[in-house]
Amino acid sequence: MARSFAGLARNAEKNKASIAVAKEPLEKPPLAIHTLGNRALRQPAKRISKVDESIRELARDMLRSMYSAKGIGLAAPQVGVEKQILVIDLDLENSTTPPLVLINPEIITSSASVETYEEGCLSIPEVYMDVIRPSSIKVSFRDEMGRPKKMNADGLLGRCIQHEIDHLNGVLFVDRVSGHEELDTALKEQGFSIKDIRSVQS
Repeated sequence: MARSFAGLARNAEKNKASIAVAKEPLEKPPLAIHTLGNRALRQPAKRISKVDESIRELARDMLRSMYSAKGIGLAAPQVGVEKQILVIDLDLENSTTPPLVLINPEIITSSASVETYEEGCLSIPEVYMDVIRPSSIKVSFRDEMGRPKKMNADGLLGRCIQHEIDHLNGVLFVDRVSGHEELDTALKEQGFSIKDIRSVQS
């Protein structure tokens, strides 16, 4: 997900050390981020059965690639990996704030109230559109050490988690945009095609 915002709660120092990487762009990021039209973005991700060092290294590479693209969220399908893992960091300018890693995330409950907010995506650069989503969610997941966790999330964090979980299911934020004429124009301006959209109900 694109955009920036400060305020993600800190994890324990132990967790931070296990996954955090330098929050700076690399000349050659380890993973290429696929863009709209690439089939990898439409493949449902598979659950991760064992959280080990290879998964943690994948998370680190995803973070390095996300920071290099100046994003705040990235899901494994965006880099061509069919695994249910996503990384989020809403506080890019603060090196002491650790990122969030969600493995096999599932939304348990969503609020009845909804909010409209402009979203962007590293897989559809320079395209920003309003998307309606639940105002708050409760999500279950495993952290980078494989420990089961649950958390409530609202605001930008809640939206970012929903956006990235969509990626794990082969759904892009533009699939949730209702105004197709405006969307068509925005996509064409950046060299994308509305033919690659798969509309879903918000």
